[in-house]
Amino acid sequence: MWFKNLRAYRLTSPFDISAEKLEEQLAQRAFAPCSPAQPLSLGWAPPLGEDTQTLVHAANGRFLLRLKREEKILPSSVVKEMLEEKVEHIENEQGRKVYRKERLTLKDEIVQDCLPRAFSRSAGVYAYIDTKSNWVFVDAATATRAEELLNLLRECIGSFPVVLPQVNNAPTATMTGWLAHQSLPADFALGEECELRELGDEGGVVRCRGVDLLGEEVETHLNAGKLVARLSLSWEERLSLVIAEDLCLRRLKFSEELLKENEDLPEADRAAKLDADFVLMSEAISALQERVMALFGGEAE
Repeated sequence: MWFKNLRAYRLTSPFDISAEKLEEQLAQRAFAPCSPAQPLSLGWAPPLGEDTQTLVHAANGRFLLRLKREEKILPSSVVKEMLEEKVEHIENEQGRKVYRKERLTLKDEIVQDCLPRAFSRSAGVYAYIDTKSNWVFVDAATATRAEELLNLLRECIGSFPVVLPQVNNAPTATMTGWLAHQSLPADFALGEECELRELGDEGGVVRCRGVDLLGEEVETHLNAGKLVARLSLSWEERLSLVIAEDLCLRRLKFSEELLKENEDLPEADRAAKLDADFVLMSEAISALQERVMALFGGEAE
């Protein structure tokens, strides 16, 4: 349950739906496995595990959710090979050319025929709504996965107005300044990874890993005009992360001290342990988000 990535969205109006009402609304789209001919299934699942029933876990004004997705695995190379065999057979048997429209129809037929025999892959995407600070946090490395969750939530509750946060100072310029002037904020420490980019759509990209980010190698690229697009950091010895120019936080890793704070809870009471972990994690994430906003000049009006 500990988030590995963090995409933050700002609620543009207070979230005034109770946990009980939200539970009812999400139940309309509770997860169900793919039918034999269904390529993808999305639905809500209990965030504290399959051995629990509740779709919304509430703690301290924060609602934890989990979107479950099941997808049939049908390699495109297999479909392509079967399509070419079928096209070749038709052209040889009937002495005619198979054109694009018919090829698409044949491809759909092959996919529908193969889906019932295809393997399935399941995954979950966690999110929580912070009703006190009006933030929504999604554990997703890509915008596509985060939007998938947000869109299903909108379908269930009718309206869910969120926007990506905007800051007053450009993240690339700010992070570049940290390295160029060796002026990292006092509560952060540099990691050993960064991504540098030249200006423009066609600009080059340099990825540095396992190096001194204040060393000569990185300095040379900065002097050549490259800007920092991603940077690995650790914060107050509580967690480490990679922050990107879009303010997405990736590869979150919470400190051992934080992870062990609830060690004294009995293993038999798994739900209580997960609840306590969620409180710890959400407190750390909410504090980190406010600090990240401040790093880049505060939230833009």
